Amino acid sequence: MTTGVLLGGHAFDVPSAPLVSLLWGSALSGAALILLEAGWTLHWTLEGWGMLVLAKLAIVAAIPFFWDQRLPMLLAAVALAAVGSHMAARYRHYSFYYGRVVKE
Repeated sequence: MTTGVLLGGHAFDVPSAPLVSLLWGSALSGAALILLEAGWTLHWTLEGWGMLVLAKLAIVAAIPFFWDQRLPMLLAAVALAAVGSHMAARYRHYSFYYGRVVKE
């Protein structure tokens, strides 16, 4: 929810001050979801869903450097999140390290 409100705030040119707490809320809820899904291991970073999470993180982390492009960048991050959360398990849990699905 925080990401949706954050995206809407940028879409409607809300001043950045009220959006800071939403940015932190979005980052913290994302970290919590990663811990719930992956635990403390880093193997997830080499799976399909992990690669999408890392790409999304890179996009969001680049926003301060490309501030004028923040809306399309946030839209891209949300699109990656939608694809990652709805893709089939054979892609989601495919390990680029092991060359096979590691979790069904």
